[in-house]
Amino acid sequence: MDSQTSKASQSPQSPQSPHTFQVDLRGLVDLLSHHLYSSPKVYLRELLQNAVDAITARRAEQPDAPAAVRLYADGASLRVEDTGVGLTESDVHSLLATIGRSSKRAEGLQEARSDFLGQFGIGLLACFVVAERIRVVSRSARTPDAAPVEWTATDDGSYVVRTLPPDARPEPGTTVHLVARPGAADWLSADRVRSLARDFGSLLPYDVRVGDEPVTELPAPWDRAYPSPSTRRVALARHCHDLFGFTPLDSIDLDVPLAGVRGVAYVLPSAVSPAQRASHRVHLKGMLLTERAEQLLPDWAFFVRCVLDTDSLRPTASRESLYEDETLAAVREALGERIRSWLTGLAAGDPERLAAFLSVHYLGVKSLARHDGEMLRTMLPWLPFETTDGRLSLEEFAQRHPVVHFTRTVEEYRQVAPIASAQGVGVVNGGYTYDSELVQALPSVRPGTVVAELDADTVTAHLDAVDPAEELALSAFLGAARARLDPLGCDVVLRAFHPLSVPALHLDDRATRHEQARAEAEEQADDLWAGILGSLRGSAPRARLVLNHLNPLIRRIGSLCDPELIGTATESLYGQALLMAQRPLRPADSALLNRAFIGLLEWATHTDSPKDGSR
Repeated sequence: MDSQTSKASQSPQSPQSPHTFQVDLRGLVDLLSHHLYSSPKVYLRELLQNAVDAITARRAEQPDAPAAVRLYADGASLRVEDTGVGLTESDVHSLLATIGRSSKRAEGLQEARSDFLGQFGIGLLACFVVAERIRVVSRSARTPDAAPVEWTATDDGSYVVRTLPPDARPEPGTTVHLVARPGAADWLSADRVRSLARDFGSLLPYDVRVGDEPVTELPAPWDRAYPSPSTRRVALARHCHDLFGFTPLDSIDLDVPLAGVRGVAYVLPSAVSPAQRASHRVHLKGMLLTERAEQLLPDWAFFVRCVLDTDSLRPTASRESLYEDETLAAVREALGERIRSWLTGLAAGDPERLAAFLSVHYLGVKSLARHDGEMLRTMLPWLPFETTDGRLSLEEFAQRHPVVHFTRTVEEYRQVAPIASAQGVGVVNGGYTYDSELVQALPSVRPGTVVAELDADTVTAHLDAVDPAEELALSAFLGAARARLDPLGCDVVLRAFHPLSVPALHLDDRATRHEQARAEAEEQADDLWAGILGSLRGSAPRARLVLNHLNPLIRRIGSLCDPELIGTATESLYGQALLMAQRPLRPADSALLNRAFIGLLEWATHTDSPKDGSR
């Protein structure tokens, strides 16, 4: 605090003169172009916005007033003419020369602000992003006797205001002249202006033209009358291709009257990741607000792209995205309900189109169904799942099996699927995204259904035990086999099961695999870390290699007498069972497979002595 300020605070009698902020316009333009706006192209949106708002203001008082906007561009300059409410000299000083002031705050217009596009009073300032000089000629419709006024400003922050002869602007309205700044001439070229005007203003309610070419295309494609539903579908598909670059699987009307929302959602023809952020086109009162509205739909609706017009959602300060508030949340929920209704309608009346949709976007529907019981109930006959009975819906699978078993991982399913199928045990592969959650939710929408997670004990319990006398006769063989696999944390058991072609089955569960990983880490750790891991030792059951007593190969191996050969054969069966289950191999497993393969080759090529007395 300096001495002068200190004295002022001690002497309340000494008045302080007010000061005004000094604005560096060049710095402000740099701020707008690099931080507020995503591209210089927004300058044209601001010009269109000001023109449309001026026409709206005039028509509020003169409903029959003309409503036209004309743009003329030649590269070096741009001229925009409108038949709006216009300005007087006092309006020019008050509005155009004050940063942050908006004509929408003018007396008599405050109550009608909801009809205007602009809400932040930035106005012509954005045009300095591409222009070094702006000239505005305007005549007021409210004060017909007032002379036309000219306001000329440059990007150094200076401006000049002067009145003009009546014939300089005979009719009410405003003309804006832009002179391109160095390096920005392309933004004012005729082709660029025409393209931007069509992009921003195709749904504006007034007659907007670039030269003689119309910009507006009303009514919107989704509001037009068509000879038949098929004609409408083709027209919307063409609109989607022109707008988004793809031909949709289908189109969904989006109509939320209470929120003033009208539009259409296009269903993507190819699958996309649920994590991919969808971008939608949103028009505000006809003016394009953004092409990248990400928060418009629920996260689960990632399989559609939307284009809509609204008069209720709030834009952010840059007018390039939507403001997150209660209104947007309500609109998002309503649009999600509309897409949900479309899905249930397909399920009820058009199964072929639903099947075509699900063949591409089943993941999105599963994402919705896991949180929405009604959607799960509706989609039960249609959503496909991988099961031991083939690719079926949960509804059909539950009708076949009194208990719906499922696995949480693809690896677990691959371990047990062939054996469980042969034993008549129905299993659903819950290892894919959302599948295990949906299976567990099945009883909530299908009362009486029993759902159980399949583990190694359940599978083993469905395998037939071997006659005790036969198992006792093989005790020496089983003992040698168990001794060989014990260092790998795996037991050996003998069962009889189908199919006969499977000699051995490797069974474990997640708890077993976690314990194996912990034990391996403990072996490789230093004393401190080994002690910590040792304290975490669990009591999980060990993995099991289940030998099939009905398989001819197992019967022949069981007759071997050489302990070393029995061990090599057991390791080979263990490795083959791991490969059959498509399990990732640990380093110890890979070493075992190599050792067993080499051992069998040596045994098969050994000719100096009988290979085995039992042969």
